[in-house]
Amino acid sequence: MPELAEVEFYRRRWSAGHGAAILAVHLHPRARVYRDCDPLRLQQALTGTRLLGSAAAAKQILFRFSGENWLGIHLGMSGELRVEPAGYAAQTHDHLILRQARRSLVFTDPRMFGSVRFDHGPDPPPWWTALAPPVLAKEFTLSALTVFLRRRALAPLKAVLLMQQHFPGIGNWMADEILWRAGLHPARPAGSLSRAETRTLRRECRQVCRLALRRIAGHGGPLPLTLNQRIPKSWLFLHRWEDGGRCPRTGALLQRATIGGRTTCWCPARQKWKGESQNGEQPAAGSRAGSRRLTSGRTKVPRDRDPLRPLSGFPLTSFNFQLCAHASQTPP
Repeated sequence: MPELAEVEFYRRRWSAGHGAAILAVHLHPRARVYRDCDPLRLQQALTGTRLLGSAAAAKQILFRFSGENWLGIHLGMSGELRVEPAGYAAQTHDHLILRQARRSLVFTDPRMFGSVRFDHGPDPPPWWTALAPPVLAKEFTLSALTVFLRRRALAPLKAVLLMQQHFPGIGNWMADEILWRAGLHPARPAGSLSRAETRTLRRECRQVCRLALRRIAGHGGPLPLTLNQRIPKSWLFLHRWEDGGRCPRTGALLQRATIGGRTTCWCPARQKWKGESQNGEQPAAGSRAGSRRLTSGRTKVPRDRDPLRPLSGFPLTSFNFQLCAHASQTPP
């Protein structure tokens, strides 16, 4: 599933159409991607409007149109946004096409796990404003992270990093990359970290987000032609998929297992934990550090002490919608 940087990569693709008018909207009204909206209402409302700007947050993308119209897209497992020529002929899995004078903005999703939303109103829709603050926001403090880890004290770190209500946009590969850089075993209970380790985890969460946005989404420069072309071999990312892959820092063989319900990769030479056996296996279920204890339970902390809970209106105030540089010239 596309994660933080991949979502921003696809948003930037459609930013080519910022400021241009929507001449026609083509869609597959019975496609499962429209389970959260009325596709015919969307089609009627967006035709004749102008694409004013867009923003990405967590794993969601929001497009703002004239006339107080909002289009939300979640890419799911196989969704993709593309820009095609104006006369582009729709293909089987192209479920939404916004026609402009010089281009076609295409949303394609073969497996249809993605979704399309449509809202009308002066402000961004509630589902958008309810998203958690980004990892790179000032709200992602050391104290906030400490409290959240304490609330999930018995859950494995890998599972905790996938909790979108507090780590929005972080998915499977980013969680592995963060823990590998921090030197923390993915199966380690979240409540076992020292203050210094928590500080390291916070630093690497933010650093991986910054690097991913720069390398994958091209922040600070032009948009890359493909998603992963700028990822260096020094990252775990390029080695975690390989059978017999080796850690790019230690040269040790990488280990794989299902942790927190997801396939997980780590380096036993770098990410050591006393709960792991010598051969790299996880503790047996029912043991003191077993998988049963690692996937359930939490330490009670009053909700008003959880500074990382979703902040109403946060994305509205923290994301300036990216307007076309030539919007004032009324592009076609």
